[in-house]
Amino acid sequence: MLDALYTHRKTTIGVTFLLCILAGLSLLNLKFTFGFEQFFPQGDEDLEFFNEFISEFETDDNFLLIGIENTPDVFELEFLEKIKTLAQELEQHPFVISTLSLPQIEYPNFNPLLAGNTSLLNLKDQASLHKQKESILSDERFLYNLIGEDGKSLVINAKIKDTINLEDSKILMQDIYSTVESHDFEEVHYLGRAYFQMELSEMQKTEIILSSIVSITLVSLVFFLLFRRLKGILLAMISIGIGLLLFLGLLSVFGRELNVMSAFYPVLMLIVGTSDVVHIFTKYIDELKRGKNKREAVKITIQETGKATLLTSLTTAAGFLSLVTSSVIPIRDFGINSALGVMVAYITVIFFTTAVLSFFEKDELIKESKSSGFWDRLTLGWYELTKKYPMRISVATFLFLIFCVVGILQITTNYRIESNLPKRQKITADFKFFEQNYGGFRPYEFAIQTQGDYKADDFEVMQEVQKIESKLKSDGNAKAIIAPTTMFKTLSQILSFDKSYALPETKEQHDKFKALTRNIPGQAILFSKDNSKTRISARINDLGADSIQRYGARLDNWLDKNIDKTVVDVRRTGTGLLLDKNSDYIRDNLLLGLGFALLIVSILMGLLFKNFKMLLISFVPNVIPLIFAAAILGWTGIELEAGTTIVFSIIFGIAVDDTIHFLSKYKICRNKGFDKEKSLELSFTETGKAIIFTSILLFFGFLIMLFSIHPPSNILGLLISITLLSALVADLFIIPVLIRKWL
Repeated sequence: MLDALYTHRKTTIGVTFLLCILAGLSLLNLKFTFGFEQFFPQGDEDLEFFNEFISEFETDDNFLLIGIENTPDVFELEFLEKIKTLAQELEQHPFVISTLSLPQIEYPNFNPLLAGNTSLLNLKDQASLHKQKESILSDERFLYNLIGEDGKSLVINAKIKDTINLEDSKILMQDIYSTVESHDFEEVHYLGRAYFQMELSEMQKTEIILSSIVSITLVSLVFFLLFRRLKGILLAMISIGIGLLLFLGLLSVFGRELNVMSAFYPVLMLIVGTSDVVHIFTKYIDELKRGKNKREAVKITIQETGKATLLTSLTTAAGFLSLVTSSVIPIRDFGINSALGVMVAYITVIFFTTAVLSFFEKDELIKESKSSGFWDRLTLGWYELTKKYPMRISVATFLFLIFCVVGILQITTNYRIESNLPKRQKITADFKFFEQNYGGFRPYEFAIQTQGDYKADDFEVMQEVQKIESKLKSDGNAKAIIAPTTMFKTLSQILSFDKSYALPETKEQHDKFKALTRNIPGQAILFSKDNSKTRISARINDLGADSIQRYGARLDNWLDKNIDKTVVDVRRTGTGLLLDKNSDYIRDNLLLGLGFALLIVSILMGLLFKNFKMLLISFVPNVIPLIFAAAILGWTGIELEAGTTIVFSIIFGIAVDDTIHFLSKYKICRNKGFDKEKSLELSFTETGKAIIFTSILLFFGFLIMLFSIHPPSNILGLLISITLLSALVADLFIIPVLIRKWL
């Protein structure tokens, strides 16, 4: 078979380029997707309840808030008229169901002598407007909902269709941008699902292009330092580029959509492909140096390094496949896609790269320099250190593990949305604006189910709702509270003599208002069709997943003690609750996923080495980078959340590669009859050099992520780079010590 690969090398190259053309054409159908619902924990009972809840009401994130600032305040006739006009214009858009803003609010006239409705604001007299300022800013119906606490900004709350997708969001936002710009406001801020969908999906595309360009530039530079021959550099880069193109083409053919994790793919493919190319290149050139002809060099390269590279590809793929245990769809998809990418990179290198390599002599691929001797001296020096100081290495490892354990104990899962937003971008500035002025972005919902014969708008039910509403206000965490009690309080204010904003005191008074409330707009979003359920909606600041969960637990305890369960059953729900639950699943899925990866790798290692002691030796240096990564999270206070968990799969999958290459070389040397020390020495001088090269490439390759505007990418790049260096140290220091001790 190996001879056939050499014989048909031209055919292999031709087929590869044909596949590249097809892959390039298929990229036109590659789709991007974004949605917070992707991060909901699948199979969770709270998700099932939420789906039932929104089927009777509507989603709690189908809003687009447009915050508009004005100096010195918003109580100016011209400004308010512009707000009202803008809201009415937006309401004409096919994706907008309705809009709400202060200048639009009107109250029905119940006086038979007066026709029509009465506006909340007097838009005909500037003096009257200023007199209303104090009452508006102290009114709980408007504060944090439609006006900021300082009175310097207003919000237009546009209700968007639930079914809006990414393409619809782009159309909607572009139209809104154009309409808003025509009114020449001072400063405009946006918050909502459609805004996030469009802006973040566009950033995904930019990130993929940017990371690809930076990755290619950096890898080219490293290849230049290693090979110093244009042909060698071009061949390496073409091989890696083909792997990336074929991978993206396959994703398109399989109908896989690119999501928020997609910016990692170019870096991943370049790094994995580079590692494979370096090992194949190094082995092929070493065989040519020994006097082998090109056919023999290719054959030996595939026999020895090719098999080891296959195993490392399988273990890396297993590391990524461990993410299939995640209940979060983007993480699960990232694991499956990345595993596919790893194998595409391997197949490309084995077939295409080796086929092209066979046309070149050593001097065409690499320029010998003084640095070649440097690497040989470095690896031999490393070998001598492990031989001379085994006890010091063991003690240092033990102390290092203690340092890591202390760090691990400090890990937090108090995930905040802001931590994942891009740096120095308008979308982040807008998010902070609403956090500071309008109670934040996280929806906070209460589903209220009546019991017995009670209806959702009954007096007894409203009394229980009022208890919850009062509790939320007293705690101070929830803002922009919308409850069915608001309608009854408003009617009481309009119809009572003292104009007090409060619920009717008696059941008789309350029942008189029932029929009137059913004619008030907004009834459908607060009461179910059969009038057996109602809701309280609010927004809560980005306190962090753990902090909000603790707050929710305290609320549940309060509800259990203070709400009459014979009247209503109350349950927290909403998109915010589902996103925050991920912190629980992250811990469980991380351990389950790594356990799955360890099992797969154990099987592969067992098939390769057929020696239990070798199996144990291979695991020790690969557990250390995982522990170190967890320790860094703890010591630096980086939150462990859905995106961060992929660090461990990447580290484990890639770190195992160097171990396999080193131990495979050691095993080959032992099979050739060399003693333990000679086998270790040869493993250092031959495979050790390739391991150092690939580790350098991996280090700088993942540091590319520091160029990203997304904090999660920065964190992943830094974590992976640092911990993979620790994997290199563990492989070349700890493995020799363990081999001498146990084998």
